[in-house]
Amino acid sequence: MLGVGSGEALNEHVLGDRWPSVGVRQDMLEEAVDVIRLLHKGHEVSHHGPHYEVQEARIYTCPDQPVPIYVSGFGPQSAALAGRIGDGYCTAMPDSELIKTFRDSGGGSKTVQAGTKVSWDRDADTALKAAHRLWANEQLPGRLAQTLPTPQDFADAMTLVPAEKVAQSMACNNNPDEHAAQVRRYLDAGADEVYVQQIGPDMDGFFTAWQRDVLPQLV
Repeated sequence: MLGVGSGEALNEHVLGDRWPSVGVRQDMLEEAVDVIRLLHKGHEVSHHGPHYEVQEARIYTCPDQPVPIYVSGFGPQSAALAGRIGDGYCTAMPDSELIKTFRDSGGGSKTVQAGTKVSWDRDADTALKAAHRLWANEQLPGRLAQTLPTPQDFADAMTLVPAEKVAQSMACNNNPDEHAAQVRRYLDAGADEVYVQQIGPDMDGFFTAWQRDVLPQLV
């Protein structure tokens, strides 16, 4: 599948263009998805839209079936857009209202994917230090994650995020009940699939503990 969203200045500012408002970026996304779907048909495509100009483009080696396009969204407007144009919805929040908005806006029974992060380690302090060092940016308020343009800006802003806030947002320990509860919040909100990212370095310990102690609580 192909996951799409309305973008972040971090990835886009290198072009030197003005960073558009959320509404404009969502219009651009909708037009782009239309063009992608046309190209997936394998025909020559010319498109003259408000945001994109495509001249005699063609994908010569197409998949047997068009690639499903899942749309990411973090607010009601983007969830509604995902429901209208997406083959599925991607979210990082256990928010039942956003998922309902997606389904009521045309998403219906389409797949909702959720992503969440944990920091598993036998030592809770080590787990929290890893999460705070590597992913404090996820706790930045407002639209900073979409508008900050450089990695240094993120590094500077992350110094304002206390470790306690990171600890409140994700499981930073080896407690299987807390890890299972974090995933369960997404399932209870209506997500069909939950993808878990281990932040800490002990991958073997994470997979072993989750297979043995966490996943059995979720089936």
